[in-house]
This record gives sequence, C-alpha cells and structure tokens, in this order.
Amino acid sequence: MTETTEAQRRVVRNVEKSRYDVFFDDQLAGFTEYIERDNDTDFIHTEIDDAFAGKGLGGVLARQAVEDVIARERTITAHCPFIRGWLDKHPEYDAHVTGKGIAR
Repeated sequence: MTETTEAQRRVVRNVEKSRYDVFFDDQLAGFTEYIERDNDTDFIHTEIDDAFAGKGLGGVLARQAVEDVIARERTITAHCPFIRGWLDKHPEYDAHVTGKGIAR
C-alpha cells in the first residue's frame, strides 16, 4: 500500500484566477476562490474534484490558503461554507477572522 505524503499535495495561489489551487501528484484536484477587498480576503467557493475525494485535500487546501493570507498580513472573511466550517474547527486562526477576532 502506498501512503500519501505531503509531497504529493501542493497548494498554489493562482493570482490570475483569484483562487488557491490544490494539486495531487501534479494533477489539479480542486480550488478555493476568493475576492480581495482592501486588506481582506473573502473566501467564496471551494471545490474538490470527486476523483480526489477522501485524500484530505480540502483540509490541506484550507490550511495553506488561510496561512498564506495571514502571512500576507490580510484578514479573512469566509462566505464559503467549507472554509467557514474548517475555520470553526481551528480556533487558533480566530484572531485573523472577521466576526471572530476581527470586528466588522
């Protein structure tokens, strides 16, 4: 049995399409779209291709996208239900999220 390693999973910020792409073994497996306003990044939609379901790619995508936004010193808004749900399970990021650590 071959184990999945982090090296098989890669997340890239695709500035041209305003989204983060997640790759599995160099194949595009999904993405999360965002809108940037002022200093805020609003996640609006996430998709993982059914062919890649069950590989933990949604969580990898969410974590790396959120951490990139924070590293770029931006705040996070999550209108996307998947990203919002992931953030609800990871309160360590609350200080960077509108409606949690950041007042509107």
